[in-house]
Amino acid sequence: MMSSSQRGVLSIDEGSTGTRAAVVTADGASGPSFYQPIAVVHPDPLRVEQDADELWRRTLQVAGQAVAWASNNGVEIVGVALCTQRATTVLWDRVTGRPLAPAVVWQDRRYAAELEALAEKWDPILLPRTGRPVGSRSPFLWAARQISENPQVRAAADAGRLLFGSIDTWLSWNLNGGTAHAVSATNAASLGGYLLREHAWDPEWFSAVGYPAELAPPLLDDDGDFGQTHPGLLGIRVPIAAAMGDQHASLIALGALEPGQGMCMHGTGTFVGAPTGDEPADTANAADGVLAMVGWRANGRSRFSLEAYTSTTGSALRWLVEDLQLFDSAEQISELAATHPRDRETWLVPTLAGLRTPVAVPAASASLTGLTLATTRAAIARAVLEGIAHSVCDTVDGLLSTMDRPLARLRVGGGLAASDALLQSQADLTGIPIERVADSATASLRGVAYLAGVRLGLWGSLGEVVGARPTGRTFEPTTTDHERQEWRAQWQHVLRKSLP
Repeated sequence: MMSSSQRGVLSIDEGSTGTRAAVVTADGASGPSFYQPIAVVHPDPLRVEQDADELWRRTLQVAGQAVAWASNNGVEIVGVALCTQRATTVLWDRVTGRPLAPAVVWQDRRYAAELEALAEKWDPILLPRTGRPVGSRSPFLWAARQISENPQVRAAADAGRLLFGSIDTWLSWNLNGGTAHAVSATNAASLGGYLLREHAWDPEWFSAVGYPAELAPPLLDDDGDFGQTHPGLLGIRVPIAAAMGDQHASLIALGALEPGQGMCMHGTGTFVGAPTGDEPADTANAADGVLAMVGWRANGRSRFSLEAYTSTTGSALRWLVEDLQLFDSAEQISELAATHPRDRETWLVPTLAGLRTPVAVPAASASLTGLTLATTRAAIARAVLEGIAHSVCDTVDGLLSTMDRPLARLRVGGGLAASDALLQSQADLTGIPIERVADSATASLRGVAYLAGVRLGLWGSLGEVVGARPTGRTFEPTTTDHERQEWRAQWQHVLRKSLP
């Protein structure tokens, strides 16, 4: 049993396919994680939706389990923190509290063709303002269309009862009993239309997509006041002390707090991020897919970051194991790869869901080349991990081409981070030491809890709590600069040949 004087933060991590909760205690560690899956619906190839009511119910279930654990273990919960999937949005009735349409998920592309038509005019305007181009999705365009086409949404809007927000808005509004309606800076930035320097909405972009500016949720810092939990829900009344996008929370937990430090989070896809300081980076001439972001905003001050994303890394292994059944497990792929040397014959380009970086080619498909009768499963396993490592290296190179300094280190977490062979390849191909952090599976939970805990006085600073966490294993580069350049040049040749 823990000491009765132990304090902690109830941290909720609501992802794209499930929600989990745990209590992060004053030593910076996470208690047991409680999890519930959430269904994702694909009504057609372009639409991706979720049931916002189900999302709330599942979140309340896991939060209740974490609160019960804290009570049983003598931990006093002093606040709540939320990290959430980004750019998934909900429309609901402020009086009934009921969603008025299925939540539209960040992967939704139903308006991609219309948005593409806006890109020529608006990309040069939006990039310096918001750090991101028009892209293939716009939650604000979706909301505008719902108002014009969905009678329930239209009626709520006419009656002044309509609320709109991202998942942090939806969860915090439910947790505080409907007393506060707001969106955090990191989640707002992912929606588009968020002015990075001003911490304000862009009324001109709202007008371009037909979105009523008065419906935009008020903006808060990530450690802002999101109200207090309603005691009838979890039996506690404490501040909702922080809300963040999930990858921003990982940025904190993985210790990328200052320029020159970077993080890499391996999941279904792989995100790479790096702080850039007090000014957003100029991404006007950046590689495709490299976005300027608010890393986090606290105490009225934004710390900016760069981010890039490789869409099929963990999902590529799942496809090979579950769909094709070529391997028994992801662990087997890593073990076999470790037995086979890096070669110049067999290559996997893992663009199973298109290419984002270094060039955006949404129609790109994957390729496996260089097969002969002598090719072994180990050779294919090595090609799989090398292809993933090269793809992640492309995102790292994209960030570096936009930064004003090199990366001294890259701290890595997530499921694929368990592969020694992959992390060694990442170190060799980036030329950067790769540190596998401890407790990487709880990075998002812990990162947002750290931000909340600093606000609530559990720690003096983010650096204090992150610096006190145990260090992980570091993989040092083993290739020479000449060898690295040769491997990267050959990869670029293979990648170009695979594109349509």
